[in-house]
Amino acid sequence: QVQLVESGGGLVQAGGSLRLSCAASGRTFSSYAMGWFRQAPGKEREKSATISASGSTDYADSVKGRFTISRDNAKNTVYLQMNSLKPEDTAVYYCAMGRTSIPQFGMDYWGKGTLVTVSS
Repeated sequence: QVQLVESGGGLVQAGGSLRLSCAASGRTFSSYAMGWFRQAPGKEREKSATISASGSTDYADSVKGRFTISRDNAKNTVYLQMNSLKPEDTAVYYCAMGRTSIPQFGMDYWGKGTLVTVSS
């Protein structure tokens, strides 16, 4: 079975930084796209960032220039470095594994999420 476990969430003041990690198991990690999605209370889930198996990245306009997604295939881990955080970044952040090597065809597996709260 595929398992995705997020970590690194917490409370931070506006302008601060956090790095989220997602550890994957149960699949050949390097063969699949990965992504970070977020959901604020009362709102629908939205993409923050994705990375293909080859390392190509894509970002939502709302986080572009502030967030960086990366992957370490040797560690079966994907990261989301979040800088210059804003209150509107407050959400539960979910790690996801793609159906294929690229994110355009959707995500098949999801973590339980980690809460990021930005205060100001």
